[in-house]
Amino acid sequence: MQIDIITLFPGMLTGFLSESMIGRACEKGQVDIRTHNLRDWGAGKWHITDDRPFGGGAGMLIKPEPLCAAIDSVKKEESVTIYMSPDGEPLSHELAVELSGAEHLVLVSGHYEGIDQRVRDSRIDREISIGDYVLTNGTLPAAVLVDAVVRQIPGVLGAEKSLTQDSFHRNVLGFPQYTRPVEFEGMCVPEVLLSGNHGEIERWREERALEKTRERRPDLLSNKDSQNECRH
Repeated sequence: MQIDIITLFPGMLTGFLSESMIGRACEKGQVDIRTHNLRDWGAGKWHITDDRPFGGGAGMLIKPEPLCAAIDSVKKEESVTIYMSPDGEPLSHELAVELSGAEHLVLVSGHYEGIDQRVRDSRIDREISIGDYVLTNGTLPAAVLVDAVVRQIPGVLGAEKSLTQDSFHRNVLGFPQYTRPVEFEGMCVPEVLLSGNHGEIERWREERALEKTRERRPDLLSNKDSQNECRH
């Protein structure tokens, strides 16, 4: 997979792309991630990329000329171009899995009050939000999307089973996890996890995961029931 990220702040991604799982995936050639500074396509001496919105209002808007030129310079026939926007479709586990099958993603990070609508109409394939809140720019949301997608690429995590134990896999939250020591500050690891009985351990984990989901995210179980009804 190749991922191109267009942003005014490529420096925000430097550490993220070189560390941990993402850094290892890049080193192994499992994913090719490239950052592009939108100012490289800006106009004039100051590489201007923004202007005041027509009709007035607070803030500035990313201009269509530099952004379209940046997108066109990296976009391919098979590309999926995504604009990170608070009014986009919510990022979910299912969406991350879907996007992990793409050959090429182009991620557009907005700034100020967003981007000119004509860019959205002519160059953007999908708009994605990471939550119901507003950030200073779309670079961090782009990083979140990259992390969620890249970890779904076969071989990136190493232990494929870890994917099936993630929260939101099968629409349930993750179960409690413990490691050494067996006792810490008077709190002990549940006996079932020390038993070596893998069947009992799996049942315990499933029960705890369902309990947590009912307590914290009952909407996920409702979605799961709806999906099962559709299958029937």
